[in-house]
Amino acid sequence: MPSALPASPADTSTTTTLVHAPSARTSEWWRSAVIYQIYPRSFADASGDGIGDLPGITGRLKHLARLGVDAVWLSPFYRSPQHDAGYDVADYRDVDPLFGTLDDFDEMLTKAHALDIRVIVDLVPNHTSTEHVWFGQALAAAAGSPDRARYIFRDGKGPDGAEPPNTWTSVFGGPAWTRITDPDGSPGQWYLHLFDETQPDLDWDNPEVRTEFEQVLRFWLDRGVDGFRVDVAHGMVKAEGLPDWTGTSSMIDGAHEGTSGSEDGSTGAGNQGPMWDQEGVHEIYRSWHQVLAEYDGDRCLVAEAWVEPLSRLARYVRPDEMHQAFNFSFLTTLWDARALRSVVNASLEANDEVGAPTTWVLSNHDVVRHASRLGLEVPGSKPNGIGEGDPQPDEELGLRRARAATLLMLGLPGSAYLYQGEELGLPEHTSLADDERQDPTWWRSEHTERGRDGCRVPLPWSAEEPGYGFSPTGSTWLSQPDSFARYALDVQRGTPGSTYEVYRSALRLRREFSLGTGSLAWVDGLPADAESTVLAFVNREVLVVTNFGPGTLRLPADLELLHASQDLPLAEDDAVLVPADTTVWARLRA
Repeated sequence: MPSALPASPADTSTTTTLVHAPSARTSEWWRSAVIYQIYPRSFADASGDGIGDLPGITGRLKHLARLGVDAVWLSPFYRSPQHDAGYDVADYRDVDPLFGTLDDFDEMLTKAHALDIRVIVDLVPNHTSTEHVWFGQALAAAAGSPDRARYIFRDGKGPDGAEPPNTWTSVFGGPAWTRITDPDGSPGQWYLHLFDETQPDLDWDNPEVRTEFEQVLRFWLDRGVDGFRVDVAHGMVKAEGLPDWTGTSSMIDGAHEGTSGSEDGSTGAGNQGPMWDQEGVHEIYRSWHQVLAEYDGDRCLVAEAWVEPLSRLARYVRPDEMHQAFNFSFLTTLWDARALRSVVNASLEANDEVGAPTTWVLSNHDVVRHASRLGLEVPGSKPNGIGEGDPQPDEELGLRRARAATLLMLGLPGSAYLYQGEELGLPEHTSLADDERQDPTWWRSEHTERGRDGCRVPLPWSAEEPGYGFSPTGSTWLSQPDSFARYALDVQRGTPGSTYEVYRSALRLRREFSLGTGSLAWVDGLPADAESTVLAFVNREVLVVTNFGPGTLRLPADLELLHASQDLPLAEDDAVLVPADTTVWARLRA
């Protein structure tokens, strides 16, 4: 017998527990927006060189308008040697020729705004490229000079300064310090790079650095951008004296309240160390908030901050600082009803304390796509890339869970982020040849972590065209798996039950019922056999139910089905049955 949901679950006086009230502030668009991340080199290529570009984005904006998103966030398109896919910026005020020109950017921005799509651009303030003019000046200057003071240069330890200044390691693997050779050919100082050696960290104690980035903000605000996603927002200020630390830092991690550190000093999540989450970052964001406030249109700042617990992350979105922060604790939570309920509660509580919206995200350019993570033996676990010889996800089960997870996420109050291609149900490219990999993580980890290339593969637009329609020549900078043919947009658009149509309907209903500015009340009184396997909550008049399985859940007869992540079977009495790994949206019949 299937488990049964309690009758009349939308009756909040008897069967629900309210944990988040409807937002009293609805005018600021970013409080409830669905924001679509574009990774420019893999979205659409107009030039034919196999690398996505700004004209390619412009040509596909109608797809995003039809999908129903409110805004796009563009990963870096600035002038760069591309050692870390553009996160090594050589010029913050220009477009890399790979992606087009400033005129191309202006055209894309104008068309996006005409389609009522706002545009957020990436800002990378923790480090520059080694090819930035400032770093060239630093190498040519003497130790202790103003040119070197823009970066974090230090004398080495040991005989002749041959050892790094401290024990810090790079997020990408290996040491976080590189020694330079002075102009006279002698060994010189060391510079800090928390990421690749081509990404030297700036010294944010230097007023010149702070002035420069305020001017960069104004440059793009004057062009009309609607906000900035701030890369490594928790890393710009380092602890005074740069003390030794033997912990390890990783890419996106998150943790629920109460995570404790290990003996080596690492937390396993949140990257807590003397290079992360220092108090000085908040002063920077207060000054940036004031810059954005000078412009109309509710411009926003979005923090990529790997900070835990959630109560500490919420400090980044206090009223005079940033407007949003990515909720990596939600992204990294396993496919488990109790764990997800707990992290949703904690997220809403922490952000409600400071009057900020909560964000929800399942995939981005730094993690294995959730359609593949949820098909792993431990569903929702987060390997740093999947490749040949690694345990492979169950593609069908992963997609089924991914669709259910997405409907759960889009039913929550707050702002939601989608990563390009997830609306097609794209899996990770888990068989990408290792000799194709370009992520610096792959070689800096001595080939122990495959990195992020598998989630960055160019999108499939047309099943029958070369390169699946990504480029007019069929060229793609990373190869696409054969499976992409069945995920292409042209075979999903207009096809009932396709992942694309599931997303499109969900975004329409989310807007129709104002779920982004809504409430959250958990449904109580679930049967004993469903307490640990079912999540059910009410947002305004919509009931959202996710069945994690393995059993089937029966919906009360007085509910009107609005949407479902999968086709639903009917019982003999025409009651709706919710199978495992499925989410439904419903409401009481009038």
